[in-house]
Amino acid sequence: MAMDDLVAPSFMHRVRCTRDAFALDNLALRELFAIDPQVAVRRAIVVIDEGVQRAQGPAFEARLRAYFAHHASGMPELAAVVAVPGGEAAKHDTSVCDLVVELVAQHRICRKSFVVAIGGGAVLDAVGYGATIAHRGVRLVRLPTTVLAQDDAAMGVKNGINRFGKKNFVGAFAVPFAVLSDELLLESLPDAVFRAGFSEAVKIALLRDPALFTQIARDATRIAAREVAAAIPVIRRSAQLHLRHIIEGGDPFEAREARPLDFGHWAAHRLESMSDYSLSHGDAVALGLLLDCRYANLMHAREGGWLCDADHARIRACIANLGLPTRHPLLADSAALLRGLDEFREHLGGTLTITMLAGIGRGFEVHALDAALVRAAAAELA
Repeated sequence: MAMDDLVAPSFMHRVRCTRDAFALDNLALRELFAIDPQVAVRRAIVVIDEGVQRAQGPAFEARLRAYFAHHASGMPELAAVVAVPGGEAAKHDTSVCDLVVELVAQHRICRKSFVVAIGGGAVLDAVGYGATIAHRGVRLVRLPTTVLAQDDAAMGVKNGINRFGKKNFVGAFAVPFAVLSDELLLESLPDAVFRAGFSEAVKIALLRDPALFTQIARDATRIAAREVAAAIPVIRRSAQLHLRHIIEGGDPFEAREARPLDFGHWAAHRLESMSDYSLSHGDAVALGLLLDCRYANLMHAREGGWLCDADHARIRACIANLGLPTRHPLLADSAALLRGLDEFREHLGGTLTITMLAGIGRGFEVHALDAALVRAAAAELA
């Protein structure tokens, strides 16, 4: 007996942008929770990135609690507020994930109640993984606090942690109940962390929106100087493009072997692990983009039809003007770097599929890389 049928679940992916989310007269968060007409009988735990907590100061938690209290009729009951380590330390082991599961059990958080994650991409990943496996899925609300989280990571449906020296080796897919991006939270970021998030905006612009790339390249020095008028439109357009890929790309849970928005990421993930995660994801992506763009440029010189010299020069200048790294000594270890291709192939499902550029806004897929050209490109960037 054979029983084959298509399972096609549907999800709602809600994303809102605001400023000063915990101001009592800002209704954005209340309105997201109030989508559930039974929200007043739900409960919530809030997990905050320790770095955010330090940067925002002691008043931050007080404002959060005051907001929940002021809007109690349209909010879940606030059961706990807990801080956890931020950055990649949140993903080094299962401790953050285990804590979330314990809090869900301790505070009797039902499947229709909420885990609220406030932090950068790593904290969102680790807390989200805990929320995904507790009760086989508790509602997750993300408040991303870094540029990288607001323009990319929080838009995705992936949650996970690093294991065995491999990026995001353990994890699960789950669509968040809601995402609320608060631009005010970006103001306390260190300069390097602020700039690092724009590598993902460059990535998606190169793949999907040449006009956005032109805008980033034109305003790169203003963005690096943290001019709000230049930076915020780029962050929001990048978020929109990443969200559109999730909604319209046809493969939100990555059942296929191609992952087009992982341009530059095979090397980025490997560099992160080679550095024992001292190299941030955003900086690693900048280096990964430079590596793949130089490879594509070398292929163009060999056979044509790849990334031309003029486009390659524009990309290099843009990344440099954003204040992102353009060199790293780890790229000299080409043998260790190239092992990242095998890890990427395994992560994809057995067949290597890498996105490359034929031009700005023109990506295409390849299934093999010339190791000698990869080594040559890496040597230039070491």
